[in-house]
Amino acid sequence: MAYDADVIVIGAGLAGLAATAELVDAGRKVVLIDQEPEQSIGGQAHWSFGGLFFVDSPEQRRMRIKDSHALALQDWMGTAAFDRDEDHWPRKWAEAYVDFAAGEKRSWLHGQGVRFFPVVGWAERGGYDATGHGNSVPRFHITWGTGPGLVAPFERRVRDGVARGLVQFKFRHRVTGLSRSGGTVDTVTGEILQPSGVERGKPSSRAVTGSFELSAQAVIVTSGGIGGNHDLVRANWPERLGSPPERMVAGVPAHVDGLMLGITEAAGAHLINRDRMWHYTEGLHNWNPIWDNHGIRILPGPSSIWLDARGNRLPVPLFPGFDTLGTLDHIMKTGYDYTWFVLNQRIIGKEFTLSGSEQNPDLTGKSVRGVIDRARADVPAPVKAFMDHGVDFVVERDLGALVRGMNALTKDSLIDEAALRRTLTARDREITNPFTKDLQVMAVRSTRKFLGDRLIRTAAPHRVLDPKAGPLIAVRLNILTRKSLGGLETDLSSRVLTESGEPLGGVYAAGEAAGFGGGGVHGYRSLEGTFLGGCLFSGRTAGRAAAKAVG
Repeated sequence: MAYDADVIVIGAGLAGLAATAELVDAGRKVVLIDQEPEQSIGGQAHWSFGGLFFVDSPEQRRMRIKDSHALALQDWMGTAAFDRDEDHWPRKWAEAYVDFAAGEKRSWLHGQGVRFFPVVGWAERGGYDATGHGNSVPRFHITWGTGPGLVAPFERRVRDGVARGLVQFKFRHRVTGLSRSGGTVDTVTGEILQPSGVERGKPSSRAVTGSFELSAQAVIVTSGGIGGNHDLVRANWPERLGSPPERMVAGVPAHVDGLMLGITEAAGAHLINRDRMWHYTEGLHNWNPIWDNHGIRILPGPSSIWLDARGNRLPVPLFPGFDTLGTLDHIMKTGYDYTWFVLNQRIIGKEFTLSGSEQNPDLTGKSVRGVIDRARADVPAPVKAFMDHGVDFVVERDLGALVRGMNALTKDSLIDEAALRRTLTARDREITNPFTKDLQVMAVRSTRKFLGDRLIRTAAPHRVLDPKAGPLIAVRLNILTRKSLGGLETDLSSRVLTESGEPLGGVYAAGEAAGFGGGGVHGYRSLEGTFLGGCLFSGRTAGRAAAKAVG
């Protein structure tokens, strides 16, 4: 059989680029396929904040953060809570990934020119016991240049492969089938879509202009997850979280549709942990959307008062930034699919960061001056734009007007002014001396012991109702779809497995399509900064393994 390439890679996101780059380094010929136009190369990583999980990094040590492989593995396993027979390979991948994050990950990226913001962030703080969910220490390292800065070296390596005649791009090619000969999957078929010049992330035409058939010795599936396909999200919604939300905002474009997962499953792959998913509870409707129903996530500091739809404070330890999935679980039991942050301008100016490369032009543009200006601003410009134009924001000088605005926004009179005033006044009384029984106030004070939080992420404790800290702000928070935590089951060589546990001949998978490794390296929850790193680690592994297999 005459092959079109040594390996076909399906999906030109970060995992696909990492796999292709490794194949190029090994001198293998690659066809890189993606249904979107070339301007969307890099996939969802381009839109990301560029957060990466490192263990005992130079940045941590400079900030006096004491981290270790043992502590990170304890946090990972307590967070993942693996409890299924099919968690065998995800657990193995988790151990390998923590080894990677505590070992060569940073030096490998640094050697390709990737640099990191010096202040380490503290995501998913948990709030339970030492063996439960959450990061015991700050581990969230922001890429200097955010998502585009992380994509760039891998795109550069792949384009070098194009120049050397080793890589062919096949954009606007939508895969519809995988087939085999002699027991090995070696043929990829599909439809050629109409050329499209739309801006990255915008909906592209689905008009079909032809068909294609390509063959290779191996196929690597790096097609992403299901977050843009809300019907599929609802179909896979876990029973443990109750009924799926009626309304969700989309953290990814519609072309993140999950269809390639079904195609690979039909070819014999074992798709596991499909009910494990990672959706955020602090989603905003983007006032300046790129894709349909475009949602942006708030990366909050710990001081905002988090209320359910009826105005009740969320229970301990469901504070901003502590336990994403635990908060989602609680919200879905309230009977409503939205919540509220109530805060003031002093808090929003210090504590609100918006996720995504386009919402952080200073970091994305590698502007030191921009970072300094952001730190000096009363409210950072991207956040101020949402305050001024975002449909989820209510900004008022007095509490009565704020409550009227909240009820008008939801068209329900669920928030009672007198009850909310009692809640805020009671909390504010806990600020007046160094002692408190309010665990959120304790958490805020504890947070400020970390230099990074005290400098740029956590406001000094003060009364929410202090007029000098105003105006008051209420933010409606929506469920925002994002990541599939399950996926195609793979062994430690990224070979896709069948239901019997045997390799599906010729097929590898990486990135979100493989649950970031093994079919679900995160288990039930993420420690954050681990999605991009999971794409890189699994993509690198798949590329190296496929290169060896076809050599």
